[in-house]
Amino acid sequence: MSKYDLSCLNDRFGCKGELVFRRGRGGLTLADISNEHAKATISLQGAQVLQWTPHEEKPVIWLSPCAEFAPNKTIRGGVPICWPWFGCPEGCEHLPNHGFARTAPWELIETGITDNGDTRLVFRMPETEELQEQWPHDTSLEMSVVVGEHLEMCLKTRNQGDAPVVIGKALHTYFEVSDIRRVSIHGLENCYYLDKVDGGSVKRQSGKMTIAEETDRIYLDATADCLIEDPGLGRCLRISKWGSRSTVVWNPWDKSGAMEDIGDRDYLRMVCVEAANAADDRVTIGPGGEHDMGVRYSVERFA
Repeated sequence: MSKYDLSCLNDRFGCKGELVFRRGRGGLTLADISNEHAKATISLQGAQVLQWTPHEEKPVIWLSPCAEFAPNKTIRGGVPICWPWFGCPEGCEHLPNHGFARTAPWELIETGITDNGDTRLVFRMPETEELQEQWPHDTSLEMSVVVGEHLEMCLKTRNQGDAPVVIGKALHTYFEVSDIRRVSIHGLENCYYLDKVDGGSVKRQSGKMTIAEETDRIYLDATADCLIEDPGLGRCLRISKWGSRSTVVWNPWDKSGAMEDIGDRDYLRMVCVEAANAADDRVTIGPGGEHDMGVRYSVERFA
């Protein structure tokens, strides 16, 4: 059975009225979820959540109106998976930035409906000769997604080889906001961070975080929940995570004008707050071991 044969996917994994597979822009295969709690769309390329909207809410996950949908191309927005490295490995500039997981074709291996009506999907990244040339290690990667009143994702790496491997990764989530200039981010107070806009210099966060310029930071020893407080939408987005001690915050600001897949002022509508294993938080997985990194997103309305 072809992994992307729509009739086979719908027969084997679909759930009429709740989980349907279709061909999307650029010929990509998409899974549409609509259950009693929320709606979502996931691309099988990259196992990438593209949208998640709880009922009676505005969209939580931002997808660029200019996003390119094409085989082996990154999709701007949603939740790209950065793996097996974050950024670019030193001395390996020929390798793709943030790894290859976000553009690789993934295989759907399991779907189901939970007792409380959530929809669960499990993806596995198949091994190919091309990927093994970039990553000559015997590892496996799975991504589970649970769509409901909350959005939960867990990335599981297994080391099936006989030597340790060092992994960097992130769930590069784009959150939709009303106006980034009015948004504040809580939960990073007093954390040290690497300011990549300022040459990687180490700084300390004082108070809540706000964004008024290009921002690219890796917060260190950051394990607390983050809250994106958005008065324009009357809500807070809560980001809970596990298996991660670093948090990345990114907004391109006016640099978006030079990016083909973001409109000139689209940076005002989004912010990336990413659960990560980056910088000194990269994880070493011993032979036969595994590591999970996961997130849980929820919406809290202002009283």
